[in-house]
Amino acid sequence: MIIIPTRLNSTRFPKKILCDIGGVPMFIATAKQVQEVDEVCIAVDDEEILELATKYHFKAVLTSKEHESGTDRINEACQKLALKDDEIIINVQADEPFIESKNLLLFKEFAHSCLDKEAFMASCYKSIDKKQADDPNLVKVVCDKDNFALYFSRSKIPYEREDYQDDFKGHLGIYAYSVKALREFCALKNSMLEKTEKLEQLRAIENGKKIKMLKISTQSMGIDTQEDYEKALKIFG
Repeated sequence: MIIIPTRLNSTRFPKKILCDIGGVPMFIATAKQVQEVDEVCIAVDDEEILELATKYHFKAVLTSKEHESGTDRINEACQKLALKDDEIIINVQADEPFIESKNLLLFKEFAHSCLDKEAFMASCYKSIDKKQADDPNLVKVVCDKDNFALYFSRSKIPYEREDYQDDFKGHLGIYAYSVKALREFCALKNSMLEKTEKLEQLRAIENGKKIKMLKISTQSMGIDTQEDYEKALKIFG
């Protein structure tokens, strides 16, 4: 199942999930983009958003406003949906309305091949250039030789001691995990790295959990700020 966590009042761009994308609210545009890949459920924190999801004929679950992360919100949704421990959940952020369904299908197959065998979680990245790597809103990841994540950061990583690095890895906010692994993750205490970078996936890394990464080629962009929204409309509008 694909679960899309939605929070009405995001910190950097309040009510961004209601911004118009192709004539519908952003979170609905995202749901429409991915519905061909698997069953979709929208985990919401507001009655208004619940009504909108229902209006557009999507399954939705009302969750607490107190969750600090989308992962915690999805965990509550899984409990309310009474999903089995071995069910694989794909977490797609509500601000990814341009994600390609073909890439999500590839990621779904990848996740089923590695989860609970060699990885606790799965995620993906794309190649970005130096200028993009300087943007703190675009998260970077470094991996080992087997494509397991070593670290995620808002800073440019790796640090360029000499000027030879021109291919960086931009993290895409798409995750997959079993319901059991999700519950275990949410039971872990918020880590120091997570609090410092404001990146919840670092909680898994700091607790020794393996995150397997898939490289994809994509034109999609997450919308974190008003500037991102305006840029996206120019590119995809």
